[in-house]
Amino acid sequence: MTIKSRIRTIPHYPRQGVMFRDITTLLKDPVGFRVTINEFVHRYTGAGIDKVAAIESRGFIIGAALAFQLGLGFVPIRKKGKLPGPTKGHDYELEYGTDRIEIHLDAIDKGDRVLLVDDLIATGGTAEAAVALIESMGGTIVECCFVIDLPELGGRQRLEARGQKVFALCDFEGA
Repeated sequence: MTIKSRIRTIPHYPRQGVMFRDITTLLKDPVGFRVTINEFVHRYTGAGIDKVAAIESRGFIIGAALAFQLGLGFVPIRKKGKLPGPTKGHDYELEYGTDRIEIHLDAIDKGDRVLLVDDLIATGGTAEAAVALIESMGGTIVECCFVIDLPELGGRQRLEARGQKVFALCDFEGA
């Protein structure tokens, strides 16, 4: 069983020409989901991580399960206006316009070693904004990890150009 074989491709979603990589088929498969989390647990056990931070929304599923298995706290990174307490935000560029992600002010302590998790790395804009946000709070990114990398869109290279380590369980050509 490969993790990649459990991920469904939906052509032309959300728009013409996009091959959407859908992890809901992986998540509903108890073996596939367990193998995915166990792969990450194996990689990050003993890595000196203090917290797992994940990006809304599918990143929460992977990140929370991983944090639980590693015995670490979980930090949600959300879109603007979704967190109830005092937050710090970071704006980033989209193809057309800008967006903002936020984190609670008390989520990251100075010196925390943080694993950043999401389901997929595409262009890397959101992950890059999450890295900047965590670093602005005094955290250090241990690694950015993803279930899927879409290498043609350049997100991995974008993060690596910032000096970040990037790990993905599988990649898909023809994003």
